[in-house]
Amino acid sequence: MPRIRELVSDTAIYGISSVVARFINYLLVPFYTKFFAPGEYGIIGLIYGAIVFLNVIFTFGMESAYLRYGAKRERSKRVFATLQLFLLMASSVLVLIFWWANPWVAPLMSVDGAEHLYLMMLSILWLDALGIVPFAELRLIRKAWTYAIIRLVNVCINVGLNLYLVIVLGMGLEAILISNIIASGFSLIALLATTGNMLLARPDMGLMKRALLFGIPYIPAGLVYAINEVVDRFFLNQMSQEDISRIYGPEYTSEEITGIYNACYKIAIFMMLIVQMFRMAWQPFFMRHAESEELKPTLSKVFTLFNAGAAVVFVSVSLFAQEIVAIRIPLLEATLIDSRYWMGLHIIPFLLLAYWFQGWYANFMPGIFIKEQTKKLPLITMIGAVITISLNIVLIPIFGMLGSAIATLTCYFGMSLLLLRQARIAFPVTYEFGKVALIMLISIIAVLLGTQTNFAFVTSIFGKVFILSLVIASAALLVFWDKALRIVSRQSE
Repeated sequence: MPRIRELVSDTAIYGISSVVARFINYLLVPFYTKFFAPGEYGIIGLIYGAIVFLNVIFTFGMESAYLRYGAKRERSKRVFATLQLFLLMASSVLVLIFWWANPWVAPLMSVDGAEHLYLMMLSILWLDALGIVPFAELRLIRKAWTYAIIRLVNVCINVGLNLYLVIVLGMGLEAILISNIIASGFSLIALLATTGNMLLARPDMGLMKRALLFGIPYIPAGLVYAINEVVDRFFLNQMSQEDISRIYGPEYTSEEITGIYNACYKIAIFMMLIVQMFRMAWQPFFMRHAESEELKPTLSKVFTLFNAGAAVVFVSVSLFAQEIVAIRIPLLEATLIDSRYWMGLHIIPFLLLAYWFQGWYANFMPGIFIKEQTKKLPLITMIGAVITISLNIVLIPIFGMLGSAIATLTCYFGMSLLLLRQARIAFPVTYEFGKVALIMLISIIAVLLGTQTNFAFVTSIFGKVFILSLVIASAALLVFWDKALRIVSRQSE
């Protein structure tokens, strides 16, 4: 279908830029795990966990609101100017509020007494909030390459400054935040240079009200996403020494367990990238074709293709996790993740599967978005938050890091099913669940076979490659099964 080719084209550009940017940024993982102890890396994880969480509050759902109302190009400038002015005022007020709340918030990140780190965190939030609408504009008008270049330069600045400030100048944790501030400042300047003409329009307060009514329901969804992404670090950081000693040994602290979890979590980035690159092109795509009669069959086929791609990533990373973390980084004389962190590798398949279901959630969003049923989202996301928080409280004292991973997986699975139910009411689509279920079953069996058995063949590199090849072949056969049957039928006539 031409529309699927259009989606694939945009996804490829966003995807390549995301993959390259994430890869460059991922170079910081071996750097951090070599130059910072697990306890220090745990604090880094907590700070950036807070940034992920607070970023949802700082942006007020204005990215989704702009994609919705800015899609009509005759009024896009007014929408842009209105939303950008609101974010400037709102984010500035939030900075002041959170600075006042420093005595209560900072201890949650183990940075109490380090006000400069807390202020740097707030600066990053302010800069990133002002870039959200300009980035959405680039996506909406399909300036994917401009979007990609700004993202890539941002990452290069961030990585380069991290290396210089820590290795050359010998700075500590503050180097990480300073690098981020400068990189975010560059992005904002570049975005304003690209989209600055949009600010010349007169703001419309009536439009602002509509945008808030549309965007605010996305805040709970964003908060649940943030909760699933980062709240586990905070729960792990509160583990009792008794539980840590029972599960991991008395030589570990809660900050160290948090740091180990945070490092191993990074391996799930491969599935996260698939979901992110898909989502970036997906939302503008289905809005552009919302009135098309071919949209529903397109949504169904895209869902099947997404699951085939996710299966390959899930099996590849799960089977080769040990080999991936042991990759040597010559310049740093270190492995991809330092061996001090390898004890957490068992959580990786659970997190990959969790991100897979996050991709389901994105796939089921078109009906809710097109029919403006975003009021359905808060209940779904609140249920997700309850699942995550409850399971973290219950499972962490029993299983430690694995408990957090299971909580994340359970939440995304539950949320995707709840959204599917609402999407079927608003905009029913016939998905190929039979094929998808087989793809997932084959993938999970393959991972269990390759990681939970002691057969020499299946645990060898050759055996893992063989298992992966079977999964790829099976997924491809299931995706193109109908087409293959039609070809066979024609040949037999």
